[in-house]
Amino acid sequence: MAKDPTVGETTNQNRGDILLPRRRPAQQRSRETFEKILTSARTVLVECGFESFTFDEVSKRATLPIGTIYRFFANKYVLICELDRQDTASAIAEMQRFAEQMPGIQWPMVLDELIDHLALMWRADPSRRAVWHAVQSTPATRATAAATELPLIELLGSVLKPLAPQRSDQERGDLARILVHTMTSLLNFAVTEDARFDVTVREIKRMILAYLFDAAQPS
Repeated sequence: MAKDPTVGETTNQNRGDILLPRRRPAQQRSRETFEKILTSARTVLVECGFESFTFDEVSKRATLPIGTIYRFFANKYVLICELDRQDTASAIAEMQRFAEQMPGIQWPMVLDELIDHLALMWRADPSRRAVWHAVQSTPATRATAAATELPLIELLGSVLKPLAPQRSDQERGDLARILVHTMTSLLNFAVTEDARFDVTVREIKRMILAYLFDAAQPS
């Protein structure tokens, strides 16, 4: 069995850098291979955990040569960050739908629906929680995750503008960052065995709604 050099690999050379794939697929066949790698990586991450996550196992699940994986990804940290980009992109799509309905007198109802959609995304795909934990593993993955979530925070900040017009752009950015991290942490808790999913989602809604109503008040 080929030894996977990603095991025990240090990322000192990547600290402070944004981790990106070596290349992105241009042709349909390459795009299909790329997606196959990502899908298999999610399965391995959920079943084995990040510490035991190896390219060797991903190649087995994807039925692809390990060299094919290395064509796209230098190491497992880069691959995990790409999974995080996928997850964030889907969250941005949901947030964009919410943004298009703002401002509106029924925004609490729209927010309620948004949280329901996000919660179902987390519940339907356990790899989201696994990816979220994995990107906390090194300074480089944390920095990359922060850069990945920036468009989501900026979008939410723009949504907050009509709700909290008295706040500065920086203050709304801080509010957006707190909301994103709070909601993500709580959704990750909601899908654990220790949590009652429906109850937790209901409480998330109450917390977020109360926070936004408070933020809308003059300082």
